[in-house]
Amino acid sequence: MLSALARRVPGARATGPEAEVAAVTHDSRRVSPGALFVAVRGAAADGNDYVDGAWSRGAAAVASEREAPSPARAWLQVPDAREALALASAAVLGDPATQLGLVGVTGTNGKTTTTYLIDAALRAAGRRVGLLGTVQYRIGDRLAEAVRTTPESSDLQALFREMVDDGCAYAVLEVSSHSLALKRVFGCTFRVAVFTNLTRDHLDFHGDMDAYFEAKRILFEQNLARDGHAVINLDDDRGAELVRASRGHVWTYSLDAAKGAQITAHDLRLSLAGTSFRAVTPVGTLEVRSPLLGRFNVENLLAALGAAFALGVPPETAVAGVCSVTGVPGRLERVDAGQPFTVVVDYAHTDDALRNLLETVRTLGPRRVITVFGCGGDRDRSKRPLMGAVAARMSDVVIVTSDNPRSEPPEAILEEIQRGMNGGRGAERHAITDRREAIARAMEMAGEGDAVVIAGKGHETYQVLRDRTVPFDDRQVARQALSRTGTRRKA
Repeated sequence: MLSALARRVPGARATGPEAEVAAVTHDSRRVSPGALFVAVRGAAADGNDYVDGAWSRGAAAVASEREAPSPARAWLQVPDAREALALASAAVLGDPATQLGLVGVTGTNGKTTTTYLIDAALRAAGRRVGLLGTVQYRIGDRLAEAVRTTPESSDLQALFREMVDDGCAYAVLEVSSHSLALKRVFGCTFRVAVFTNLTRDHLDFHGDMDAYFEAKRILFEQNLARDGHAVINLDDDRGAELVRASRGHVWTYSLDAAKGAQITAHDLRLSLAGTSFRAVTPVGTLEVRSPLLGRFNVENLLAALGAAFALGVPPETAVAGVCSVTGVPGRLERVDAGQPFTVVVDYAHTDDALRNLLETVRTLGPRRVITVFGCGGDRDRSKRPLMGAVAARMSDVVIVTSDNPRSEPPEAILEEIQRGMNGGRGAERHAITDRREAIARAMEMAGEGDAVVIAGKGHETYQVLRDRTVPFDDRQVARQALSRTGTRRKA
């Protein structure tokens, strides 16, 4: 009943006739008879403008920050519509999040891989798990396409409900800065919260790095259970500050033993075959041998092990679980068609992520590094010259191309990227607007012992243009290009 929901939302006031609420949504197009429509004000549209449409579709009631326009309609006036959406959705669905062990991973880079690793550790211990993130949603063993990294609160609660009904005991999710700022996880209490890092990204939304960090901080200050566990990267400049701000128990991790972190990596060995090290942890010293590549994946492995130990997974089981992950879609993913050079596809779309990626590829000792990348349109423009500078400094050949240009002219984006390349190491440079053509050119240029790095889109299977979205998968396009060029095969 609407009056019962009003008691769940602090400061809410129900007016008009009593109403029975069977569902909650913020999208007037998804209103069905018996639904509560929550009028959320967004950046592009105000839900209050769609109230009449919600009534026409059979809404039982409306929740809004505005006063009721008429005493004849069931109305819930609330101080904050986003908070009301989260709390009412949870209440109507029987508070499913309280029946799950929530594990949240936040940070600019590494969220997806770290969630996959934690999921693998829990599954190795026989736990049934739900997974929500950039690449996919998974309810137990059932897969679904991910709509956004962290779903809107009403959709998130519905997914939690499905997990509980499926018998899941845990939900491991990527928690984006947008979702924290927009209160999509408001009211959710996490047993474990992981911080991977904070590098330049999403400044078109947050404005500056301090505001970006404050959004991440919410997970540790407000959403983490008071007896929960934070796992924080001490190698990040913001790590120490987050340690001081966090609720619950705190474990830190670091690749630098001198920093005094509780979880560290010793005797680190990196190769094309994978990664090995000794993990020194609060539960003992453990040998880790993972097929994942690069120093940044060592950080992801340490973070995942910390989360698994905090959840009570036996140490050896946790190690076996994380080491069973052979790769994550679109994260340093290899494309092998028998060619005598390496091709990898990665989601790196910030200057820091691109630097980490190229450093990792460099450590594998290729003859040349040929980098293909672009930057998304209608997103943070400040990172474009920074990414150009990184690519020019760390590549032998750079092909700048389109990413998801959206409403911006692709040529203008490429020009902004190239402004940062003037101080580079003299890499050979090309600008090819058509991404398919750019990838094909890279394959034609590559020779034995080279490494072709295709960055920016990773697991995505589409490209967003000004007037349409078209199918586009870097991995598939690379394979097609290799097939067409009749690439010299390995002996």
